[in-house]
Amino acid sequence: MSLIPRFSSDRLSNITEADLQPWLQPTQLKSHSGQLPTYIPCLSTIDSQLLAVTIQSDRSPAIHVGNIDTVFVLMSLIKPFLLLYLLTHQDPDYIFSRVGIEASDQPFHSIAQLINDHGHPRNAMINSGAISLASLLPGQTATERCEALRQWLNIQAGCHLVMDESALASVRSLSNESNRSIARRLQQSGYLQDIELVLETYNQICCLSGTIRELGRLGLLLAKPQPEIPDEVQHMVNSVMLTSGLYESSAQYALRIGLPIKSGVSGGLLAIVPRSGSIAIYSPAIDEVGNSVGGLFLLEKIVHQHHLSLFRTH
Repeated sequence: MSLIPRFSSDRLSNITEADLQPWLQPTQLKSHSGQLPTYIPCLSTIDSQLLAVTIQSDRSPAIHVGNIDTVFVLMSLIKPFLLLYLLTHQDPDYIFSRVGIEASDQPFHSIAQLINDHGHPRNAMINSGAISLASLLPGQTATERCEALRQWLNIQAGCHLVMDESALASVRSLSNESNRSIARRLQQSGYLQDIELVLETYNQICCLSGTIRELGRLGLLLAKPQPEIPDEVQHMVNSVMLTSGLYESSAQYALRIGLPIKSGVSGGLLAIVPRSGSIAIYSPAIDEVGNSVGGLFLLEKIVHQHHLSLFRTH
């Protein structure tokens, strides 16, 4: 089911810190057109002008620019790695019987989309898909399930994701009726049994946190050959990110940028350059869809300047 061309590129390794510097101030100015997600208390008070960038290549040292020591919660950035974990540990045909691969034109937390699809999650990058997949993590408790994913990612990527307890408390304080309605509909469709267990698991994995370095290292799990991750599994996850990683804006940015991308409402953005490396950006202000305004602006500049699109013709 791969949509991603299999090619090797060294263009990412040619980027320098000097190449990024001219775009940092314009990116911060661009972020003024976005806003912080006030519906999540822990995210509503963050400095909207924070900016951090990491470019990880398998051919040159990583580049780190900006507020690189800032720790932020991954939120929906965890979704492709939840899918990656499950595809690596279970039969892909079974996983894709539990979640689809079609793009959605509805918001990421849409219950209407799930109802229209007769209770079958449209893809793994929206809440219904990730909640369905969270029910498949191993462990008896939500903490055990989150730990299985966290530890595997830390080992595979050489990073240090941790649980942000304050963010988790903030998320737990919300009624979050949209996710609860999604879980009830999934239960009716036979995709999960214990609603409370699955929702707590989902909340915990979304509150895993790290710096921009950690996000960039995670990206390498999808960008370069990995001893414990089949090549075809990488292509599957990248394909779903390309078509669905930016929610209803995915098609627009597949055309404009041409890379697998995933966003999170905390302001993180991760782009994969298959067989080459990753670009991770943190800029907290988001648009109405839930994507980082500054992150997409800067990513587009980087991709165009260095001809990184998978579909480039030159």
